Amino acid sequence: MRRLGTGIGWRPEIADAVERMPGIDWVEVVAENVCPGHLPEPLLRLRERGVTVIPHGVSLGLGGAERPDQDRLAALAERAEALGAPLVTEHIAFVRAGGALTASPRLEAGHLLPVPRTRDALDVLCENVRIAQEALPVPLALENIAALFSWPGEELTEGQFLAELVERTGVRLLIDVANLHTNHVNRGEDPAEALAALPLDALAYVHVAGGFERDGVWHDSHAHPVPRPVLDILAGLAARVTPPGVLLERDDDFPAPAELERELEAIRGAVAAGRAALAGPSPTAPPAPAGAPTPSSSAGPSPAGLTTTSAVGAAAAAGTAAGTATEATAGAEAGAVAVLAPAGARQRLGVGQAAVLSALVAGTPVPEGFDRVRLGVQARALAAKRAGVVAKVAPELPVILGEGYREAFLAYARVRPMTGGYRRDALDFAGHLLKVGRPADARARRELRRWWLDRAGPAPRPRGLAARARVLLRRG
Repeated sequence: MRRLGTGIGWRPEIADAVERMPGIDWVEVVAENVCPGHLPEPLLRLRERGVTVIPHGVSLGLGGAERPDQDRLAALAERAEALGAPLVTEHIAFVRAGGALTASPRLEAGHLLPVPRTRDALDVLCENVRIAQEALPVPLALENIAALFSWPGEELTEGQFLAELVERTGVRLLIDVANLHTNHVNRGEDPAEALAALPLDALAYVHVAGGFERDGVWHDSHAHPVPRPVLDILAGLAARVTPPGVLLERDDDFPAPAELERELEAIRGAVAAGRAALAGPSPTAPPAPAGAPTPSSSAGPSPAGLTTTSAVGAAAAAGTAAGTATEATAGAEAGAVAVLAPAGARQRLGVGQAAVLSALVAGTPVPEGFDRVRLGVQARALAAKRAGVVAKVAPELPVILGEGYREAFLAYARVRPMTGGYRRDALDFAGHLLKVGRPADARARRELRRWWLDRAGPAPRPRGLAARARVLLRRG
């Protein structure tokens, strides 16, 4: 694997800080947020300095029941070539459901949702991965995701699911240790057991991020400091294999550059502690760098058995995965054979995913066997995310609607799922308000109507008397 070093997620809000930051070997960009022909200048300057840039996709939905969309694959391939990336990454998740496969309305989640760890889901995922690999100009690595809920009747653990995926497709892995912590808190899964089962010879790089706990649920926010339990899991991973690269993710509530640098230093310290354990019997981790979160901070519960770096390292070093890793690597080197999902697997998976997504975004009944409370938490989280993203892509809406924006959007989102991207969602929301005579204030309603008309058509409306005259002349 190519050695990447220490990196950070590149975001426009911290572009200047990242450019000045010492010790940044590489960055990762959200693939859908960059245009190959118009790359941001700060990103171009990083590339000119030799900093590696890797596109990280969020919309393929390779864990979904349908085959990957060829236009999305082409767009991801185009970004990999434009950035000169050594690989591209995506997620083991589904992001949409319904449609012709299930004869039900097509639904968009606007978020990464967990696939069931079943044979059907694995068969479909493997075929989708092979389709993606054939379309991409560079290797593909897939990330384990954080989840708020579990599927009933799962047949495999996360480690088993990922190990077999690698063995059958030769795909590489992007291991998010923060997501392992999330799944420990939310689903009772042991991060050490997951690490012990992973084929780490296929490791491409590692994600590290922060979150917060509320009412016994861990939210993978990417907007909070990295907690000690996540650093412990990172150290445990490094006690088994030297990570080719480690990257800090931060998507919101960006702290001062000095705080980001302290988090990066804490990450380097955790990797160094794990490597020391890998090199010899030195189980004691060094003190956390100044500014690193402590176990008593608002980091949520520390995973059972993971209160020290040595505990993770010892459990992770169990030899149960050695054979699996060797077999997986051999399969990858040999070039994985064509993978076809059995007849009916896609439809069975599609029906289940459509039912879950409909319960989350359209207010339909929760399918049998699911935790209703957890699905309720997920539904509220999806609606809140929609409200936040729509406010970013259409900042005029919160201005026009004032303090009533969020309440109005959440009420709308409870029973009206996304039909496309977030820009489409903003237009649909505004159109709905106008249809029901909202907002009550006439002036605000006129402004909202003007905003909607300017964006709902194929081109912006002409403005001013001269523009209206030109329109009338063209009509004449």
